[in-house]
Parts: sequence; structure tokens; C-alpha cells
Amino acid sequence: MQPLLRQRIETTSYKMSDNQEQKAFIAITLPDGSIRSFPYGSTGLDIALSIGRKLAQDALAITFEGKALELDTPLTESGHMEILTFDSPEGKEIFWHSSSHLMAQAIEELFAGTRFGAGPAIEQGFYYDIASDHRFREEDLRAIELRMIEISKRESQINRREMSREEAIEFFKTVRNDPYKVEILEDTLKNTPVVSLYEQENFTDLCSGPHLHSTSKIKAVQLTNISTSYWRGDSSRESMQRIYGITFPSEKLLKEHTARVEEAKRRDHRKLGAELELFMLSPEIGSGLPVWLPKGAIIRNELETFLKEEQRKRGYLPVYTPHIGNIELYKRSGHYPYYSDSQFPPLTYHDENGKQEQYLLKPMNCPHHHLIYNVKLRSYRDLPIRLAEFGTVYRHEQSGELNGLVRARGFTQDDSHIYCRPDQLVDEICNAIDLTQHVFATLGFSDVQTRLSMHDPLNQEKYGGTPEVWEQAEKDVTEAANRMGINYVIGIGEASFYGPKIDFIVRDAIGRKWQLGTVQVDYVMPERFDLSYIGSDSQKHRPIVIHRAPFGSMERFIGVLIEHTAGNFPLWLAPVQAIIMPLGEEIHAYAKSIHEKLLHSGIRAELDLRNEKIGKKIREAEIGKLPYMIIIGQKELESGQLSLRRHRTGDEGLFTTDSLIDKLKKEIAAKTLIL
Repeated sequence: MQPLLRQRIETTSYKMSDNQEQKAFIAITLPDGSIRSFPYGSTGLDIALSIGRKLAQDALAITFEGKALELDTPLTESGHMEILTFDSPEGKEIFWHSSSHLMAQAIEELFAGTRFGAGPAIEQGFYYDIASDHRFREEDLRAIELRMIEISKRESQINRREMSREEAIEFFKTVRNDPYKVEILEDTLKNTPVVSLYEQENFTDLCSGPHLHSTSKIKAVQLTNISTSYWRGDSSRESMQRIYGITFPSEKLLKEHTARVEEAKRRDHRKLGAELELFMLSPEIGSGLPVWLPKGAIIRNELETFLKEEQRKRGYLPVYTPHIGNIELYKRSGHYPYYSDSQFPPLTYHDENGKQEQYLLKPMNCPHHHLIYNVKLRSYRDLPIRLAEFGTVYRHEQSGELNGLVRARGFTQDDSHIYCRPDQLVDEICNAIDLTQHVFATLGFSDVQTRLSMHDPLNQEKYGGTPEVWEQAEKDVTEAANRMGINYVIGIGEASFYGPKIDFIVRDAIGRKWQLGTVQVDYVMPERFDLSYIGSDSQKHRPIVIHRAPFGSMERFIGVLIEHTAGNFPLWLAPVQAIIMPLGEEIHAYAKSIHEKLLHSGIRAELDLRNEKIGKKIREAEIGKLPYMIIIGQKELESGQLSLRRHRTGDEGLFTTDSLIDKLKKEIAAKTLIL
């Protein structure tokens, strides 16, 4: 902490002057709804001090009327204000972006002549793309970490400075000798007359901010990785080195993070997927194209069966569509231009008359379903129509972004499109939300955050439809979310190109967030596909489309589920639900009869007839995460009972064959969450 700041926190007892005129005060509304008066020009730090010394020590920045600002920004008008700490997502983003500048300063001090590209905060930490003749290695990261802590201990103040774009160009040309920042100023910021720079000691960087007020807030540093990148993400441009890192305001938080990282490695779905024989990734088949092995296919099939049954109860109609489609279909929908950077190249075909046609590997199921709706004229009495498909789609994701099941090039969406009248819309959104919540609760995801993903009205050209249509669609999703009583955040600019979304972000067993299910409202596609129904007035009307996918994609959902459960699936999902272990060859015939009874009862059982010690068999079953072990010795043979052992908890007692089957079937039917 800076000496000046420490002195303010230790000595300031905030008290407003009674004789100041009313016009010299501003009214600040805090997150709890309380309104307090402060002198004109008060800063976030002043307000934090008025609340408490601990809050002032933890404060990193503020938001004022929704805009993030430095802690020492003078406030000159009344409004809503929130003090950001490291506990908030916005606070972490500011902390980690400031840390990227700290890392850049350390690199510059250690490796003179280094130039800097982009250095943003990311979901877990930050990175900076750098250009240097030096090839960075692991030992360099340790040296940079030490220098970052050294700079932090110098308690350097971080200052914002504004200048004209022309002055900034001259500064980065002559003083900083940084062509990357010059290019940004001359290209990206060409219409920005005034830009901001951030200075800490002798290091200056172009940045819009906001930042911490001091490097002293950054107490613990861990640089994690070095990779290759390209300037502005363009593989035809200069190759750069990207250094990743993460920082914290205390060593305790870093240790907790390190423990979570180690636990995440233990739960990695790619590692467990291979160990438990669930799926494989083969370069001979192609990157990003997972193949389900029998055990993984069982899990996937059980999940599909579960959702299909829930959909049947709720009036969904199954459909199937092909894996490819004519390119004109996706041009009509808008998916082809919108997803052109992540689509496989078109397949060009010439028929027997020489006519050329082009096809795409299906990037989305939506256009196919719209044509199914249009197969005949619909009446208002027919609506809502709910079409559902487990449809496989293909995206040519960059190789560096692929991640097993959770980021693949071929994946199957639990897709549905609901065609409804305006008077049915909010009810149908609520029903889709309810189904999604049911899916998450059944699978053990109890910590779910909801985001209403809205469009950015300042960038309307990104979206289909008129501003009026977007206003109505966003009103619809908000009304449905409020009716369902869900807590949500607003994500401006997170909408699809055709409509706003209700996105569901689950937190797994070790606290990581994953976006899975989604519900989307679409007024645009009915226009593009000329969808209609005959209303009660005998006139044509446009239906509204709801896009809905509780799982999101089967691959991603199962990848997250593997990591959430660490491979300890509930009984109804487990590929092998029970394994029978006879203690001796003389018991094999009896064990085989038990095995047959379990299979005929619908229980997925295996029989281990190996000539191995029972201790080894139990250890292997535990490693394989098999829910139940059925042990049969001479005593069990004579009594007609079975000894049951549960994975991770041990002995469950003796059962007859019938009582055991009854116990397992009840647990399977109830989809009990014993993990």
C-alpha cells in the first residue's frame, strides 16, 4: 500500500461539513439502496472510508452509473455507485489487467528492447503478447515473477494520462519505439480524438483502463505458461510470444488457487475419459472429432433418453435432419456469413448436367427446423409446435482452442425450436426455463447463474431485425425471467445475431463456471423464412421462434459432468452399475446366474472371474469408479445372500438377489445423486 494511501486510511475519519451549501453535495446510491450525501468531487476511496477502513483497504475501483472508474476519480454528479473488490468479477478483471501492465514493466526492466502487443485480463488471470529477440523459457518466468513482486513492494502509483491521438502516435514512435501501439492508434482508434495512457514509474502503456491506483495491491504472482500467438490474431502477421499469469491480493488466495488447479488436473475429463474408457480423440479421425467408446456411449444414451422422456411429457415432437445442407439455406438464415470464420469450407458438387451446387457441413440445426415448420400451412390452433432433435453440427474451431469434449469441431446439440403465437411466448419461455432447471437439478448442478444476454444498441449492424423488434424480444425474456423468480445478470453485447438469450452458467464442484443451457427468443428467422400461421381472423401472422437447448451440446455437457463428478457418476448414468466378484472357482456358476438375473432386470452388471485376490479386485473397481461391488463367498453361496459394497463408502450389508435388484432399480429410477 502506498504511504500516502495508508496514511489516509489510518487517519481519516470521514465527516461532512455542516455549513456547506446543498449544491456542493452529490447523492450517492449504494448497492443496498441506501442514499448518502458526499461533497462534490469525492472519490470512491473517500466513500469507502466513510463506510469502513477494511472496505477502503480492499477497494480496487468503483462502478458509477454502470461504468468502471479508478478509485481516485472525483465524482461530480449524483448516481449509483458500487465499490469493487477482488471478490467481484469486475474487480478481478481490473486487478488482472493492471497485473498484465505490471508484468510488462518487469519484462521491460529485465529484457530491454521488448515491445508489447495486447495484454488483456482473461477469465483466470491475464496474458501479454510480446515481441522480443529473446526466447522466453520457464526460468525466465521465475525471474519475471520476482521482479513483479519487487515493483509491487515499491508501491508505485498508477496514473492515467490523456492526450490527443496525434500526440500519442508521436509518443509511441519516438519515446516508446512501439510500432504495435502506433498501429492501434492509426487503425483501431483512428476515430478517437483523445486517448488514455497509464504510467507506473518509467513504464507507459496505451490503455482505456480503468486500473488499480497502485502496484502495491498485487501481493502474489504466478506466471503459468508461454505460447505462440500472432499479432492481432492474424496468422499472416508477426509471430509473438504470449506469457500467461495470474495474481492475487494475498499469498493465501494464491495457495487456494494452486490447490484448485491441481484438483482440476485430477478431474480433467480428457484424462478421466481415457482412464475410464469413455471416449477417444484420434488424429487419424481428425482433431476435435471425439469418438464415443461403449462406456461413454452408455452415458450419452442415458442422458438422451432422460431428456427425450421429459420432452415427450411436455409435448415435443421428434425430428431428424441431415448432416449437410445446401449453402443457400445457411445464407438465407444468416448463419453462413455470421459463422463463416468457424465453418468448414463448402463442398462443391457438379451434377450430371454440369450444374454446380455447394453444400456445408451443418453449422446449425435451426434452418432445417424452420423448413419442417413450413412443410404445410399452420393454424393458430396448431401452435405451439415444439420440434426437438439431437442434431450433430460442425464448426472448424482453431486447433489451439480445441479442448477434448468441451470444445470440439463436431458435436451434438439437444436442439429444439418452439413456434408459438405472441400470447403464448412468455409461457413457453418459462416452460423452457423450467425444463433446463430440472435437467441441472437432476444432474447435481445446484449453483446456477443466469445471464440475460442482450444486444448492444450501439452496434446495431451486428444484428438482424429492427431496434423495435429487439426491444420487444428483450422485454419478453426479462418478463419470463422475472416470472420464474430467477436471479440474473445482464450481458450487453452477448446476444445472438437473431435474438436475446437466457444463458445458464453452472458452477462445478471446484468452483469453475461453465456455460451450458440456453433459451433464445427469435423474431428474425420467421421473417427470413416467411414463417406464418392463419390466425383467428383468417389472416396470416408471424410465429415467434424459441431456440432451446438444456444440455447445450452433449459433448460439452458430458465433459463438464465428468469433471464435476470426477468420474463418479450416479448409478443411473454409470456405464457399469455393479460388478460381481466370486471368491473361488467353485462359486463361478452361482455368480453367473446372479449376473444373468441382473442383466435381465435391466441392470448393467459385469462379472469378474479372474483368479485374483479379492483385495486387488476391489481396488481396481474403486479406481474404475464402479458404484457397487457384489462379493460372493462360500458363506453367501450357502445362505443365498450377497455381500454388497458401495464405491468410496464400503460395506452395505447382506441382500438376497431379489432385494438387491429392488434396491438398485429404485435408486436408478429415482436418479439418486450419490456420487
